[in-house]
Amino acid sequence: MGQLWFGGTIYTMQRDGETVEAVLVEDGKVKKVGTYEELKTQAEEVFDLQGAVMYPGFVDSHLHMIGYGEKLLRLDLTNVKSSDELLDVIKQAAANCSSDEWLIAEGWDENQFNDIRIPTVQELDAIRQEPIVLKRICRHVVLANTSAMAAGNITQETPNPEGGEIGRDENGLLTGLLYDQALYEVLDQIPVEQEYSLTNTLELAVDHLLSLGLTGGHTEDMSYYGHFSNPLNAFNEIIGKRKNFRAHLLRHHLAFEQMMTSNATYSEPFVEPGAMKIFSDGALGGATAALLEPYENQPQNKGLFIHTSKQLDVLVKLARSYGEAVAVHIIGDAALEQVLTAIEANPLTNGKKDRLIHCSVVNDLLIERMSKLPVILDIQPQFILSDFPWIIDKIGLERAKMTYPFKRLTEKGLICAGGSDAPIEDANPLLGIHAAIARKKHVESHEGYIPIEKLTRFEAISLYTTGSAKVIGKEQVRGTIQPGYDADFSIFDKDLFVCELDEIPNAIALKTVVAGNLVFSK
Repeated sequence: MGQLWFGGTIYTMQRDGETVEAVLVEDGKVKKVGTYEELKTQAEEVFDLQGAVMYPGFVDSHLHMIGYGEKLLRLDLTNVKSSDELLDVIKQAAANCSSDEWLIAEGWDENQFNDIRIPTVQELDAIRQEPIVLKRICRHVVLANTSAMAAGNITQETPNPEGGEIGRDENGLLTGLLYDQALYEVLDQIPVEQEYSLTNTLELAVDHLLSLGLTGGHTEDMSYYGHFSNPLNAFNEIIGKRKNFRAHLLRHHLAFEQMMTSNATYSEPFVEPGAMKIFSDGALGGATAALLEPYENQPQNKGLFIHTSKQLDVLVKLARSYGEAVAVHIIGDAALEQVLTAIEANPLTNGKKDRLIHCSVVNDLLIERMSKLPVILDIQPQFILSDFPWIIDKIGLERAKMTYPFKRLTEKGLICAGGSDAPIEDANPLLGIHAAIARKKHVESHEGYIPIEKLTRFEAISLYTTGSAKVIGKEQVRGTIQPGYDADFSIFDKDLFVCELDEIPNAIALKTVVAGNLVFSK
């Protein structure tokens, strides 16, 4: 005898608009779908939706779960609107920070500042002499004061590390800005005793994600917390024992081979191993995304490649030697060109698919090349909201028209999944769904940024259901509501298919179900 879900609208997501009246669940799987009358005698436990709307479990295809938990715990700068306000916030935080602590904050974005000015290292030094580290929203740039840089042995004479850059002004003096690989010189010096417990941080993240209606996430956390066993043990401890979430773990190339050779264990099917993660370039906001042509407002700058083409080829070959796919962070069109060349030269032959993450600036030629490869695209609709309209000044209108071309990608038959990149963006999947449909914030009244690339509601919701299942090869057991599939459900108070478009972000997650277990109830 199982449990019966009924009394609301239940979307299967097998086809646009398809609904069923009731769902019978047994042993964590969907056993049958049908009418209430047909199924009621086969259930010993009954869940009346009371008019709510049920979907297959929403899954975020790209986030950093431990980093998201850290952001929930740390000083959040995402709502700061000017450089002066940022300095005021840091002054207030410094007043409550002991002299033996580093002051760490997250989420500043100068493109959202009314003065579009980044504070100077001298202004940070005037606030406190002890270390200050402010992570930019993209996490590809940090702003540090002098003592933080000194802790990382960064001086006037320090050369740029490979794949990174130390910010200097026109006189060659340090600005406090550290880009991509350079920022780890400082971040790796943060005292261990100031780091939060990984298990507590992960538990906080999971509970918050469940409250948003998310039943799973594809996450990358394996190389930032010492030995890979530290974060892996946290996942097995928190999620493996509670069985309340499905975490698909991408494995950073720095930890990948050791994870493959050390017989690392995973609490499947709730903690699963994934592809080898590689970063190919930086971010548009910090002007470190690798572009084929220079930035419009920085004619001498084409961004940064994290790896040379030869180094990238070696990494792809390493993944292939273990029969594994790669999952590559790609923002700029030059980075995408570099990555496509590497995977074309080292094709997958075992049915797996390489994951191309973000793919922000994409021309038609690159889309054509992708369509001929066994690849999936891991896209972030909320980037549209963060990047427009300033992206037009940064890369020009014509290239801005090539950013986040979701309609062109789907029409070419490419498999796409939707993620937030939390903590970079808000983890709420409804914000991503709305952004993919409207291509604007729900409080704005224009027709959307590059409206020709808008997705339908079914296409947008599919990014977080069937899409997230397909990109990890789980489309035969997850992503839709049908017999034999995992009983993972996201239940909201609004029908996302028929409510007013700009009401989608205001929907409330009422219940979250994983493997037939009610793991969140509002």
